[in-house]
Amino acid sequence: MEVEYEDNKIHQLEQELDVKIVPGTEVMIDSGGHGFLKAPTSSDRVLIPQPSDDPHDPLIGPIIAGPMAQYAGWRSFWWLNVAMLATTLVMLLFGFPETKWHRADPKELGGRAATFHRQASEKIQVATKKGDSGIEEVRTGSERKNLSPSATRIRGPWLGKGYPSKAQFGFYTPNPKPIKSIILDIWIPWKLFAFPIVELAAFVVSWSSSALLTINLTQSEVFAVAPYNFSLVAVGFTNFAAFVGGLIGLATAGPLSDWISMQLTRRNRGIREPEMRLPTMIPYVLIMILGNFVVAFGYEYQWNWKVIVVIGYTCAGIQVAALPAITSTYAVDSYKPVSGSIFVAVTVNKNVWGYGFSKFITPWIMKSGFIDPIMTNMALITVWCLFGIVFWFYGKTFRVWTRNDSVHRM
Repeated sequence: MEVEYEDNKIHQLEQELDVKIVPGTEVMIDSGGHGFLKAPTSSDRVLIPQPSDDPHDPLIGPIIAGPMAQYAGWRSFWWLNVAMLATTLVMLLFGFPETKWHRADPKELGGRAATFHRQASEKIQVATKKGDSGIEEVRTGSERKNLSPSATRIRGPWLGKGYPSKAQFGFYTPNPKPIKSIILDIWIPWKLFAFPIVELAAFVVSWSSSALLTINLTQSEVFAVAPYNFSLVAVGFTNFAAFVGGLIGLATAGPLSDWISMQLTRRNRGIREPEMRLPTMIPYVLIMILGNFVVAFGYEYQWNWKVIVVIGYTCAGIQVAALPAITSTYAVDSYKPVSGSIFVAVTVNKNVWGYGFSKFITPWIMKSGFIDPIMTNMALITVWCLFGIVFWFYGKTFRVWTRNDSVHRM
């Protein structure tokens, strides 16, 4: 393992082990009078790095905190994190308006709904256009393929002009049935786990995120030692590749998804189905597979770091921004009234898997190398994404099963 010894100790180890110890060399076994601290759960796993006698020694900090730990001490990052979370909380409490809006169901409106739609239809039909002669030319809705701007404004007078009220910025938004609302907010995310479309989104989001988590958990283990010998700052900078990949994914997934959905909508006689977004997953699944291949084999066979970072890490960033966005949008499109609860359910699923993944990935790598665990995780991501084929053909059937469920009337 990589440790800083006095010259005489290094020389002794070199003689005992018959090896040249240079920065990055890791001595993973006890030798002669030199012993190393092991992990509490294993007698043969040497801790990297070795902890000092200082009771405040954190041993290993988060990778993203590398530069701050090197130049300002490890506590600096945690205080920065506290400040950022506090700022976010204050902004949410006082600067973010309430966005939950109850739109009355037609059953709640009763006869008023029919009257409203009839009046709106009549106004659309008499939307007029004056010619040079001053005679009004009347066109009914059936004669026009698209609504005119004036007709659209009649249907939605606040379209593009709406704004939150002062009450929506309040610290607390009154609710006529607060107890019922709280119970539903707790229950609905669990209920949604029984909905196949939400399950698809939850599993794709969870496993796609674990591909990026793999990088977070292994980058220091790989690049801080020979043959790379990166500093903490250099290891932290490798995250910029994933960051750039994330920007690429965010910039392309949405427009591409909208474009594909629109093309399929036109082919389907102007009828849009949520499943029309699913083909957008194809290029990002291929990018995900490429990225995992490069990272797994690059780590194992110590490829040039530029290949691993530029290709592998960037691909990880692209897919983690794209695949979760596509599948979660599919779920939201299918169950719009409970969009918030969908993301709660997805997040719970993601965090449970992420926690478990972080517990076994490192021991598995120590036992079998990088290829087996990373490629197994890649295979699982691919399997969940391939279920998109099933939902392409049967997604609407699943939605039919739940069309009368109360989640559509929330």
